Amino acid sequence: MKILVGGTGKMGQLIASTAIAQGHTVVGMMDAFHLDELPGMEKADIIVDFSHRDNLPWICEYVTRNDCSLVYGTTGLNDQMKEKLYILSKTHPVFFAANFSYGVAVLQELLKVATPLLKDSFDIELVETHHNQKQDAPSGTAKAILEILNEGKNFEEVYGREGMTGARGKEIGVHALRGGTEAGEHTVHFFGNHESITITHHADNRQIFVDGAMRAVAFLEDKEPGLYNMRDLLFK
Repeated sequence: MKILVGGTGKMGQLIASTAIAQGHTVVGMMDAFHLDELPGMEKADIIVDFSHRDNLPWICEYVTRNDCSLVYGTTGLNDQMKEKLYILSKTHPVFFAANFSYGVAVLQELLKVATPLLKDSFDIELVETHHNQKQDAPSGTAKAILEILNEGKNFEEVYGREGMTGARGKEIGVHALRGGTEAGEHTVHFFGNHESITITHHADNRQIFVDGAMRAVAFLEDKEPGLYNMRDLLFK
């Protein structure tokens, strides 16, 4: 397929090199600072973007104008931006996920089974760790996990603790660690009486996210318009 890569940083470069190694054609790498180069580029079949949410407007415009597909993995979106992707998916195939790791997708399925069995008698804490250049906190993946842990919004979500907090109530603690070159780790702790369960996913490097994006590229080929995610990929 002919791929346009959103972003020119480390992640964009890794997406481009992986796509080429798999036999795809990369027609260009683009961000908001290089939009004047777009008219001269070959038309893409699909955009893969893991860059910055500020690129979303021109990406949606490009998809609409050129009738192509979109694999979108940028995090930190507000509700209006998510709505923009939803509207785009009405007319074009859009694959959107906060995390493109296959292992994280499996982790989320495990939590959908474990959480209903444990939430009434175990305390729940969520910890995520990322590199020191990470822009948003908590991570998009942590937010997606929190939606599973707190389905129905029956727990207060407490972001870090400080001072005289007293005994915990009906809450889920959420903690974001930042440092070094950590690619990403997400851990859910279930603390019970004299026992605990910990479920962790650790990413050694960013290649796993790019591999997931390439799975999504293959998945979207010949797909009808719609909003797809990693669960669709798991159970295709």
